[in-house]
Amino acid sequence: MLFPLRLFLLCLGLISAGSTLAVNDTQIIALAEQQARRLAAQHGGDVRIKAGPVDSSRLPACQQAEAYSLPNSRSLGRTHVGVRCVAGSDWSILVPVQIAILSTYVETLRSLQAGSTVQADDVHLNTGDLGNLPTGTLLRLEDALGKTLRSSLGAGQALRHHQLLSTPVIRQGQSVQVVFQGNGFAIRGEGKALNDAAPGDTARARMGTGRTGGRTVAGIAQEDGSILLSN
Repeated sequence: MLFPLRLFLLCLGLISAGSTLAVNDTQIIALAEQQARRLAAQHGGDVRIKAGPVDSSRLPACQQAEAYSLPNSRSLGRTHVGVRCVAGSDWSILVPVQIAILSTYVETLRSLQAGSTVQADDVHLNTGDLGNLPTGTLLRLEDALGKTLRSSLGAGQALRHHQLLSTPVIRQGQSVQVVFQGNGFAIRGEGKALNDAAPGDTARARMGTGRTGGRTVAGIAQEDGSILLSN
């Protein structure tokens, strides 16, 4: 009966040793890919993640690990995701990750001159990896049509936000609604616009009447032509 007992104890030892090394290369890569997918979620589109390679053979035994994002982590292209042991040991490694997001974007069909207005036959939607496109590339045609170009562009170029001038919704000298918005309330008043402003631009207005009277306020121009102030 001694041999079977020793064999039984040996089997128990093997099972115990195997259970302490619960985290391996495959699991580390899976954790890194999950974290990278969370980083990419803000962009939408067809997300494709590839993580690794990693080598956990020299890491101390670990029963549980978790992934985390590094400060100022990129959410597109080549980046790194951290994976650390949280039970059974104390280590962390950086896993290389490639985040590809296939999405439509706005591309010029022909050469366009600075100062021209973007028309429907000037641009179209192409498909590509956002990680390989310039920052600020437009993803929707409606964000480009009717806008004025700041600079000339060649055919086949991705169109970016900073290359366009938005049409002003507020013109200098016009009467404008000024809205002060707080927690659970909004106060409206009327002022005179002191500058042209497109949606999202800073707009200034003089409240009250008279050439020199009234207080000057500044806020954000809204799509409806009002100025929004916040506390």
